[in-house]
Amino acid sequence: MTTTTIQSNDLTIRRGDERGRTRIGWLDSAHSFSFGNYYDPANTHYRSLRVINDDYIAPAAGFGEHGHDNMEIISWLLEGVLKHGDSLNNQRELTVGEAQVMSAGTGIRHSEFNASKAERVHLLQVWIAPDAKGHTPRYDQRRFEAADRANRFQAIASGRGVEGAMPIHQDADVLVADIAADGEVGYELAEGRHAYLHVATGKVELAGVELSAGDAVTIDHGGSIVLRGVEQGQVMLFDLA
Repeated sequence: MTTTTIQSNDLTIRRGDERGRTRIGWLDSAHSFSFGNYYDPANTHYRSLRVINDDYIAPAAGFGEHGHDNMEIISWLLEGVLKHGDSLNNQRELTVGEAQVMSAGTGIRHSEFNASKAERVHLLQVWIAPDAKGHTPRYDQRRFEAADRANRFQAIASGRGVEGAMPIHQDADVLVADIAADGEVGYELAEGRHAYLHVATGKVELAGVELSAGDAVTIDHGGSIVLRGVEQGQVMLFDLA
């Protein structure tokens, strides 16, 4: 079976500076999709992916207790330490290289604060719509070794039973790769699947198109995705039904 390599005309590109923005003193957040006071009818979701918020939180600041329901919420730390508390009696700290999944289900309340009084926190928070409403709320947190994502994709969350990934209630995989300058990473997207690629840090090239931190692309058919590092950085890939 011959695999088609994804070309530039297969990509729908959205640049990072086109995202919505919330700035409220202690928080600087860029929104890939409509969120809060930011509404863009052309960018409300992609497949089951509802939210990618690129958050910078000032020292000793954060989100007070608030509620969610019927959403799979995934947090990935890029910088700093995030303090988490929730109505399931979890009191945890999330550090770089750790991911957190909250299956909000019938309802969960939580808070998120920068644990440092001196350094900022940088994280990606992702919301994925679940496969059904009313799941039992659940919390998971795991460390993912950097060596396992060096110039390759590492699954951090999956609804398809990927070994080592935290489970979610949706036919989706969330993967992360660290790409060195001049490094190369490949991924085979099965026919009938859809991909959303978000550049978290650095610069990469995909099908001759240079993508910088905050940029994203969607791919709506199967094929071979080949990423090359322009500057050392990190990407997050969503393999979606």
